[in-house]
Amino acid sequence: MAMPDFVVASLIPAAAVIGILFAIFLWKRVSAIQLTGGRLISSQNGREYLLEEQQGGGEEEVVAKAADIQKSISEGASSFLATEYYYLGIFMVIMAVVISSLLSIVTPEGDRTRKDEIRNGIFSTVAFLLGGATSILSGYLGMQIATYANARTAVEARKGIAPAFMCAFRSGAVMGFLLSGFGLLNLFLAITVFAKFYGDDWRGLFEAITGYGLGGSSIALFGRVGGGIYTKAADVGADLVGKVEKDIPEDDPRNPAVIADNVGDNVGDIAGMGADLFGSFAESTCAALVIAAVSSLGESHDYAGMMFPLIVSATGIIVCLFTTFIATDLYPAKVIAEIEHTLKMQLIISTLLMTPVALGVAVWALPSSFEMSVPSSSPDKAFDTKTVKNWYMFVCISAGLWGGLLVGLQTEYFTSNRYKPVQDVADACRTGPATDIIFGLALGYKSCIIPTIVIGVAIYVGNTLAGMYGIACCALGMLSTLATGLAIDAYGPISDNAGGIAEMAGMGEDIRERTDALDAAGNTTAAIGKGFAIGSAALVSLALFGAYVTRARITMIHSSILDPRVFAGLLLGAMLPYWFSAMTMKSVGKAALAMVHEVRRQFNTIAGLMEGTTRPDYKKCVAISTQAAISEMIAPGALVMLTPVIVGALFGTQCLAGVLAGSLVSGVQLAVSMSNTGGAWDNAKKYIEAGATEHARDLGGKGSDCHKAAVIGDTVGDPLKDTSGPSLNILIKLMAVESLVFAPFFYNCAHGQGLIFDFFGWTQ
Repeated sequence: MAMPDFVVASLIPAAAVIGILFAIFLWKRVSAIQLTGGRLISSQNGREYLLEEQQGGGEEEVVAKAADIQKSISEGASSFLATEYYYLGIFMVIMAVVISSLLSIVTPEGDRTRKDEIRNGIFSTVAFLLGGATSILSGYLGMQIATYANARTAVEARKGIAPAFMCAFRSGAVMGFLLSGFGLLNLFLAITVFAKFYGDDWRGLFEAITGYGLGGSSIALFGRVGGGIYTKAADVGADLVGKVEKDIPEDDPRNPAVIADNVGDNVGDIAGMGADLFGSFAESTCAALVIAAVSSLGESHDYAGMMFPLIVSATGIIVCLFTTFIATDLYPAKVIAEIEHTLKMQLIISTLLMTPVALGVAVWALPSSFEMSVPSSSPDKAFDTKTVKNWYMFVCISAGLWGGLLVGLQTEYFTSNRYKPVQDVADACRTGPATDIIFGLALGYKSCIIPTIVIGVAIYVGNTLAGMYGIACCALGMLSTLATGLAIDAYGPISDNAGGIAEMAGMGEDIRERTDALDAAGNTTAAIGKGFAIGSAALVSLALFGAYVTRARITMIHSSILDPRVFAGLLLGAMLPYWFSAMTMKSVGKAALAMVHEVRRQFNTIAGLMEGTTRPDYKKCVAISTQAAISEMIAPGALVMLTPVIVGALFGTQCLAGVLAGSLVSGVQLAVSMSNTGGAWDNAKKYIEAGATEHARDLGGKGSDCHKAAVIGDTVGDPLKDTSGPSLNILIKLMAVESLVFAPFFYNCAHGQGLIFDFFGWTQ
């Protein structure tokens, strides 16, 4: 029995609202720890009491410092995002005019009229603006949550690992459920409102909805690149001068770049990452909807069947809600050794719970079988009809779901200092930074093997069972536990900030040891989150590619790899991730150079700075990072945004198809290796600093030659794991969804042959 329409129309918004309300509930629990008037007050069972200070120093003095530092970090992050979003607002207005204009001038063909094309241009523009606004909201809320929770996590660490862990994880979960809830609710409302204007034209409706994914990913790209440049410019400058040259601890308040470094964790790893994963959710859902619209589900106006992608996401929110209770209430981490295990179990439990739920959704929401159009291998026709059974979609969802878990677990193996790969990188520091870098690069390259195989298997399973719709559902499966993935990802930067605040507030070595343990686990979870983002981006990009091929009217015979236009596009597309990475890494280097000069200047000219009797000029370093991030994010963003438009209009739809395939193939490998290499270098440094094992203590600890070599490796890895690597998955998604949105315009340019080829008469 199929799911009634009224149940679908109620289930999706209800699940989204429940997710948002649960986020508010968690927020209330975090806000029970109040930093007021320089005193830490904990509220439990309706009573408020002062916590005892056990680590030396006056209670009011320590908490006043923590509150002051938190305020500085929050102000710096808010200031940067306000500046960034001002320029992104201008970009959105310009892009909205471009989308509306190019899609409205498309020449109508078949049964379409001029009114249909104008309507498509208008509603695609509205969807783009809604997606961009949701992405901005996601990033801003994430930043506010993180800056609110960082000092509270630090002061909770004085009571033990469990209170600090619960504070950081609950705060991360607030972001996860807010973003998942708002993203799903806004998309559902957009579909509902658009349907009032499109009536029975479901194909036109869901083609217009693709603008939602374009808006989300456009903002995510600039957020990731700008935030990444900001955070790594400050991080590299702080480490090179502070730890290497001046031999002072990480996050030492004497370091002028320390506030900018902590601000960067929020604008890069929190705001940028939140917008990134929202974009993945929006694009995977839009890809599935566009493909389903031309199947028997769309033609028969099967509402429950068409809404299947949104139902999967809705039930995923409920599954993640129950999973979160396990980490926050039932079995929280109570000692250092349990932190990584607890976070890893979140992924495993959410995957286990989501599997039977996916089966129920597939059987209940979809008809027992339906027809799907797939590309034909015959030159006589463009498409064949494939019969798809509802349980096939359960297999596709499960392939993505379990594939994501495997990618996450192997990422943990290659980036956690509990395992041999990172310990080998740390051991390589004995002979200096050169061998450290060599071992780290080798680790990153090797870590590409399993994710590539997993993604390949998911693609084969999805395409065999349901064509490109199956691949889109594999991506949806990987993102079905998005709230949990975001929670463990956001947990990392919050813990990192907590460690910095503990150091600057003078909370003592034992507190810093606890926050360092939380931070080390956070580095691993951040790498796991990036693995999920990259894996889902590959599947999303391929699904969008399939939708683009359909909308641009490209047949199998036209898109053969032996076609010179396609092959030339493949080479160009494979080169783009390297060009993009070169631009972003050089931007970090230029900004870091300015930061190093400023930090050195302050140490050399401000009397009493090294002695700790004078306060450094933090605002100057914040200004350097802000200016660099805003100015340097434009060129990489323009490269990604302009390439599909130029190639599609001038060189044709086949050449653009090659570009999309080439960028996907090379971008995935580069993104995985960059993220894992940087994560391994970072945790190798922390492994030496912690000295938790006999082997680690044998390497010398903080201040030793091994540690200095590890710091250099970590510094090299910073732009890899936090700027270029995470931005690449947006590159491959964004070019694909932009190509899908503008496909009618590209086909309108000399029937897809390209203006240049048409001008010279080189048409096929």
